Amino acid sequence: MSADYSARHLSVLEGLEAVRKRPGMYIGSTDSRGLMHCLWEIIDNSVDEALAGHGSEIEIVLHRDGSVEVRDQARGIPVDAEPRTGLSGVEVVFTKLHAGGKFGSGSYAASGGLHGVGASVVNALSERLDVEVDRDGRTWAMSFHRGEPGVFDDNGTKTPDAPFTPFELSSELRVVGKVAKKTTGTRVRYWADRQIFTRDAAFLADELIGRARQTAFLVPGLGISIIDERGEEPETTHFKFDGGISEFAEYLATDPGVTDVWRLEGSGTFTETVPVLTDAGTMVSTEVERECVVDVALRWGNGYDTTVRSFVNIIATPKGGTHLAGFDQGLMRVIRAQVEQNARRLKVGNDKLDKDDVLAGLTAVVTVRLAEPQFEGQTKEVLGTPAVRAIVTNVVATALRERFASTARADKAQSSALLEKVVAEMKARISARTHKETQRRKNALENSTLPAKLVDCRSNDVAHSELFIVEGDSALGTAKLARDSEHQALLPIRGKILNVQKASIADMLGNAECASIIQVIGAGSGRTFDISMARYGKVIIMSDADVDGAHIRTLLLTLFFRYMRPMIEEGRVFAAVPPLHRVVVMHPGSKPNETIYTYSEPELDGVLKALKRKNRRYQDPIQRYKGLGEMDADQLAVTTMDPRHRTLRRVGISDAEQAGRVFELLMGNEVAPRKEFIVDSAAALDKERIDA
Repeated sequence: MSADYSARHLSVLEGLEAVRKRPGMYIGSTDSRGLMHCLWEIIDNSVDEALAGHGSEIEIVLHRDGSVEVRDQARGIPVDAEPRTGLSGVEVVFTKLHAGGKFGSGSYAASGGLHGVGASVVNALSERLDVEVDRDGRTWAMSFHRGEPGVFDDNGTKTPDAPFTPFELSSELRVVGKVAKKTTGTRVRYWADRQIFTRDAAFLADELIGRARQTAFLVPGLGISIIDERGEEPETTHFKFDGGISEFAEYLATDPGVTDVWRLEGSGTFTETVPVLTDAGTMVSTEVERECVVDVALRWGNGYDTTVRSFVNIIATPKGGTHLAGFDQGLMRVIRAQVEQNARRLKVGNDKLDKDDVLAGLTAVVTVRLAEPQFEGQTKEVLGTPAVRAIVTNVVATALRERFASTARADKAQSSALLEKVVAEMKARISARTHKETQRRKNALENSTLPAKLVDCRSNDVAHSELFIVEGDSALGTAKLARDSEHQALLPIRGKILNVQKASIADMLGNAECASIIQVIGAGSGRTFDISMARYGKVIIMSDADVDGAHIRTLLLTLFFRYMRPMIEEGRVFAAVPPLHRVVVMHPGSKPNETIYTYSEPELDGVLKALKRKNRRYQDPIQRYKGLGEMDADQLAVTTMDPRHRTLRRVGISDAEQAGRVFELLMGNEVAPRKEFIVDSAAALDKERIDA
C-alpha cells in the first residue's frame, strides 16, 4: 500500500452506483433480511398512499420466477415532467436518490418513506424492474436494468435475461394501453440482482404475512393480499381489519386479561427548524410547527411476559426511540402515583415499584403520527425526534389518570385488579431477590429442604445430571432400579397436574405437584427464573405411551412454557420415548432369544413382516406395554433411561408467539375455540391410535 494519501485517492460515487457499491448502508444487509427490506420499501409507498386516503387494496405477488410484484389502486406515480430535471416523475422516483413527494410538499401529511431513497435503492439493486402506472386514462410503462432506464426485448415473456437497450439521448415513458379516466394505480415488478444478494437470500413468506397482518391492523380498512405462486398451487392470504390497534393488541395477547384493551389517544404540537425548499430551488432554514398524534392500545394479562410494539407512521421501530421512552415515562409516573395513593389498602410498605413490575403481563401497541420524523439510519429502527417524548408522556399520563379516576363500575374493578397485580409482581420480585441472595448450591445439608419424594442423584455436576419426572409410584419403583444413581434423579408426580394455562400464579404455587417441580429444579419461576441456578442439565418427562400419558406430558410442558420457558429455549427439556411393544424372536437350540422393541404400530408391522419373510419365529401374543410400570428394570433401562440406547425427543420453541397461541387454544379458559378446533380436526383422527 502507498504511504502517501491525497485527493486523487478519493472516490466520488455518483447516483445509484453508490447504492450498488455499499448496499448495506441503505438496506442493512444483502441476505434475506435485506431482500425483505427492499420489498417493504415498495409496499410502504402503497401504504403511504392508503394513509393519505387513496386506495384501499394492496396486492403482493411472489412470482414463480423469483420476481415480486406490488399492485395498488392509489393515485399513481406522477407521469408529467419534473421541472428541475426535465425527467418524468416515474424516472425521478426510480433513479434519483433523495427525490420524492414526502419532503414537505404537501403530498403526504405523515408517511413512512422520508429519505426519498426507497424506490431508487430497490431499482439500483434489481437486475430488472418494470413499473406500470394507470393515470390520465392511459397505462404508462418504463423498465430499468440495474437502475438504468431502457427497453427489454422480451419476445412475450418477461425475464431479466432478455436483451436490454438503454436509452441514450433521452428517456421515454411509453404508453402501453388505455384505462378508464378515473382508474389510477401503480404496479411495480422487480427481479433482485443476484450480483448483490447472497445465493440463499429469498423472500420469506411467513415474515411477509406477519408484517402484512401488522400493517392491516395499523391501517383500519386497508386490505392486503399476498399471492405466493412459488409452490405447486398458488396460496392466497388476505388481511383486512376495522378495529385498528385495539384489535392488534387483542391479537398479540395470549394470556387471560386482567383489564380490557384501554385506548389512550391525544396529540401535541412542537416546533422545529428544518431546511425548506423554496420556489427558487434553494434550501432555507425555517421554523415550522408540527403536530404529533399519539394512539396507544394496551391491556394487562395475568402472565408475566411483556409485548410492546411501537410504530411511527405505521413503520415499525423495533429498537424503540423517543416515543417508546415517553410511553414508559408516562406509564410509570401514573402507576407509581396510584400505588402510593392506595399504599395502605395494597399493603405496599416502604417498597418501591420497578419498571419490570409494571410491564409484567403488558401487551401494548404504541403509535405516533407526525410529518418528517427523524429516524436513526435508513432502516428506520429508532425514532430520534426529541420533542415526541414529552408529547407521548403527557398523552399517556393524562389518559391513564382519566381511566383511574373513572367512576364506571367496570373501570374501577379493572383499575383495582391492575394495581393488585402490579404490587404482587413487586413483592414476588423482592422475595425472589431475597431468596436468590441467600440460596446456595445443592449440598448434603440442603437436601433436607427438598421434597421427600425426590430420589436425588449423588453428583453435583449440573451439566451431566438428569431429572426424570415420572408418572406414578409404580413407575418410580422400576425407575429406581433402572437409573444410574450417580447422575439420574427421579421425581414422581401423582396423576395429572394443574392446568396452569387457566390457573393464577397463586393457584399454581399452591399446587403441590407444580410447587415440587419448581422447588426441585431450583431456579425460581416466571420473571424471576434464573436458569443459571437450575440444578439439573436435563429435565426428562417420562410418561406412559398412551393418551393419558400424552395429556400429562402436555400439562407439564404447559408449566415449563409459562413459568420456566428458558429451560425449553435452551433445549434442556426432553420427552422420554418408551417402547410400545416387545417382540421376542426365538432361536433354535441353545442360542438365547433376541428381543426387539418397537415404538409405533407401523414399526411393529414392519418388524413382523420382516421376520415372516426370513421364516423367523416369535412369541405370540406380542407384549404391548400399557405403562412404564409393566416393564422390569432391565427393560426400562435399555429402552428409556440408559443414554447409550435410549431415544429422547427434545422440546423446542421455533416461534414463541405461535406456541403461546396454541397453548392458549388447547389449555386456556376459552372453550368455544377449543371445541371448534376439535370438530374441525375430527376428520384427521386415526381411530386406531385411540388406546381403548
